[in-house]
Amino acid sequence: MLLNYQQMGQGSDVVLIHGLFGSLENLNVIAKALSENYRVTNIDLRNHGKSFHSDTMNYHAMAKDVSELLEHLNISKAHIIGHSMGGKVAMQLALNHPQLIDKLVVLDISPVANNPRHSAIFAGLNEVAQSNVTDRKAADEILAKHIDEMGVRQFLLKSFAKNEQGHYQWRFNLAVLYQQYENILAQVDENDSCLCDTLFVKGNDSDYILAEHRPAIMALFPNAKAKIIHGAGHWLHAQKPLAVNKAISDFLAQ
Repeated sequence: MLLNYQQMGQGSDVVLIHGLFGSLENLNVIAKALSENYRVTNIDLRNHGKSFHSDTMNYHAMAKDVSELLEHLNISKAHIIGHSMGGKVAMQLALNHPQLIDKLVVLDISPVANNPRHSAIFAGLNEVAQSNVTDRKAADEILAKHIDEMGVRQFLLKSFAKNEQGHYQWRFNLAVLYQQYENILAQVDENDSCLCDTLFVKGNDSDYILAEHRPAIMALFPNAKAKIIHGAGHWLHAQKPLAVNKAISDFLAQ
């Protein structure tokens, strides 16, 4: 099965990969900016957006999904950009298939295992799923009991949509994401290194990339450099879109 995707623009290829609980819509702010100079393929990962659901959720499987889509689209080489979980998918793809990678951009994630930090989100998502709410406002009221940040709730509610029967439900496969959460937190599988030019973009207020991760990053991506976006946290592309887009565009143009 192929991943759901959208394409825009013309030129050399760029592939965008969203993070956990997201969809291709989340990276539209990057897609639109890059589509002025590139052909951008923006994808929904498995168990997200309009892509297929599967009981398997690990980085090798997700990277294979992306490589199969690239083959289907006759894309032999592309710039790969991934945020958070999507950044790990991008890294795994680069390690498994370095020949597919032109340049690699990783937004606010490192290749190491992450600490669990989504228990309140899962609690809110599950409560919404178990209550028969009929609109996003009611869903937001339930989420607010578990999640203080309105921005996080708004992000999650983008994936709360009507199904074919007209009932609201989460687009992502909540049960499998919960069951496979350990695999989502896991480190990228270190089967080799990738000599591709790589940019790690960190939100200054985020702790997803730390100084102690540098040895792991450089071992896997020896040609990596870093860019810090000030005034941004983990959702750096939503908080500082102009700065993030400039960092990406400058790096790809070098």
